[in-house]
Amino acid sequence: MDWTPTISELTGPRYQRIVDAIEADIAAGRLVRGQQLPTQRALAKALGIDLTTVTRAYTEARRRGVLEARVGQGSFVSETSARRPINLPHPVAIDLSMNVPPHPLEAQLDERIMTGLEAIRAKSGLTAYLNYQPPGGSVHEREVAARWMRARVPHAHADKLVIFPGAQTILYGLLAHLARRGDVVLTEQLTFPGIKAAAARLGVKLVGVAMDDGGILPDALAKACRTHKPRAVYLIPTLHNPTTATLSAERRAAIAKIIRDAETTLIEDDAYGLLDRAATPIANLVPERTYLATTLSKCIAPALRVAYLLTPDSGAQLEMRSCLQATVQMPAPLMVALVTHWLETGVADRIITAIRNEAVGRQQIAQRALKGFRFQSKAAAHHLWLLLPDSRPDVAAHLLRSGLAVVAGDAFAVDGSPPQGARMSLGAARNRAELAEALRILIGALHGAVHSRQIV
Repeated sequence: MDWTPTISELTGPRYQRIVDAIEADIAAGRLVRGQQLPTQRALAKALGIDLTTVTRAYTEARRRGVLEARVGQGSFVSETSARRPINLPHPVAIDLSMNVPPHPLEAQLDERIMTGLEAIRAKSGLTAYLNYQPPGGSVHEREVAARWMRARVPHAHADKLVIFPGAQTILYGLLAHLARRGDVVLTEQLTFPGIKAAAARLGVKLVGVAMDDGGILPDALAKACRTHKPRAVYLIPTLHNPTTATLSAERRAAIAKIIRDAETTLIEDDAYGLLDRAATPIANLVPERTYLATTLSKCIAPALRVAYLLTPDSGAQLEMRSCLQATVQMPAPLMVALVTHWLETGVADRIITAIRNEAVGRQQIAQRALKGFRFQSKAAAHHLWLLLPDSRPDVAAHLLRSGLAVVAGDAFAVDGSPPQGARMSLGAARNRAELAEALRILIGALHGAVHSRQIV
């Protein structure tokens, strides 16, 4: 038997000690993702305990998400800490519509959350974070965040930084601050649905600018700036949502010049920038005209609700802190404290590395499965962009009837011209096995589209 837990030094009921030993050995690397565990009968014999105790332990380990049971094969260490959703609407069995990061066991999120909160409790107590805090974060929290950001954005400083409860509040606040009802904001012709929703609520007119596989076209952006005199330009330059396009250094330089020449403002959504180490924000090229939004939602976890806004200057920072205070007051102090602890200790970077590695692995699975089909992707992206055949625009609806949820292209279209495409969020799958099943369903639907073209 390859693995036998040591439970004599642990406390609590025996079944609980077995579960604790499994979690400890995963954290220590003695158990690895996908490793098969002994059968319940074999482990009971090895430990000299009753079979029902081991059965209860394995059941509890599955409930916690550290083990998976495979019919006819046995029990295996989970690939991820994600649990199966219990409230998926019928007929969805696999939901790949939300663009979220995977949570591989290597990220050790459960353990790191507990360890981080315990460190905060030991240092200052947890109740200290149950009161009102300075809007936009304390000086210390902003200094820690700015120091962390300077690895990618050398001009990041605490007096230009505001901590927000998620990037969506940043985008809404920026549109409200920079534009008025009826004003134009330019963006890619396909863009993040969140900016569409914010603009619609505020009465700001989004105008889409042509793009190709490399992202927004600088010549088209320059022409749109001359035509519309936009109050701002909103872009996702790295691992664009939904197409995964990443702007080259040459395009970034061209866009920075366009922003400066047009005397407009860039809202740079850097949601995925931390997943691509080679990409440098456009903010580095035109800092005096850029609001840079960096969130942890796509590189660690969305429910942390911690995002950072780097403003052009300290005056703009005060304006955005005032905007934050007038709307949602502040981000959740305990979550900010946890993230700040992770940034200070290097834990955040280790989590991001584990999630980036898992994203690369999932993209490789998709690349192999979808060979021969048309799609766009990047190595570390959480999603891919399916290019659907013209004869089958209803593939997303067909997939939904088959139990797989993806997002059709019309959700991203700015000017009411939906593309023949769909976004598939690989990170949303609970594990690689579920991703493989989703790809099997997808391939079946795409083959159906191919066959339908042959009918005359």
